[in-house]
Amino acid sequence: MWIKICGIKDVETARRISGMGPDAIGLNFYQPSPRGVDFTVAAQIAAELPKAIEPVGLFVNHAEDEIRAGSKTCGLHTVQLHGDEPPGFAAAFPELKIIRALRVGSDGLDKMSDYLTECNQLGTMPDYCLVDAHVPGQYGGTGQTVSWEMLAREYRRDEWPPLILSGGLNPENVAAAIRACRPWGVDVSSGVESTRGVKDLDLVQRFVDAAREFEGC
Repeated sequence: MWIKICGIKDVETARRISGMGPDAIGLNFYQPSPRGVDFTVAAQIAAELPKAIEPVGLFVNHAEDEIRAGSKTCGLHTVQLHGDEPPGFAAAFPELKIIRALRVGSDGLDKMSDYLTECNQLGTMPDYCLVDAHVPGQYGGTGQTVSWEMLAREYRRDEWPPLILSGGLNPENVAAAIRACRPWGVDVSSGVESTRGVKDLDLVQRFVDAAREFEGC
């Protein structure tokens, strides 16, 4: 089970979370977010990570040049597009792995299906799909969950990229979420915070431990 802890803002927190054994740490470059970090600090964080833990840059409606600059400065090989980027946008970054975040509401996966169909036609299918809850006007970190049962029924594993589950996960529910929809990976941010934008190290450890129980599922 691939585990990403997103929204790390300082070197010391990154160092301590690295010791808990996640697979990736998310660096959020969306400045309106309480988890936002600039390229300089993000580069310092990335430099401290052990090789086994990958830094992932989260971008929301950034320009192509900004994404290239951030990736180069921080030594990123994977970026997460978390905004309203069109299906062909990823073509500008053939050297990067792309995690495409798609927000899903109660209306199901039709919009996701249309988006991925167009990606496929353009040759820009993302490497991974991160499914988050749709909350109007928000780009993530809301603490709202997606219907796990709907994902289990409707996510086309044979056609679409590996599923990363996000949205409302926490140490108490991540095991149930994994059991319900069997994602390739899980991503958490607000669910392991003591206050908005501040990671609680005990919650992070409990989250990683709970998710690791399903290693290889």
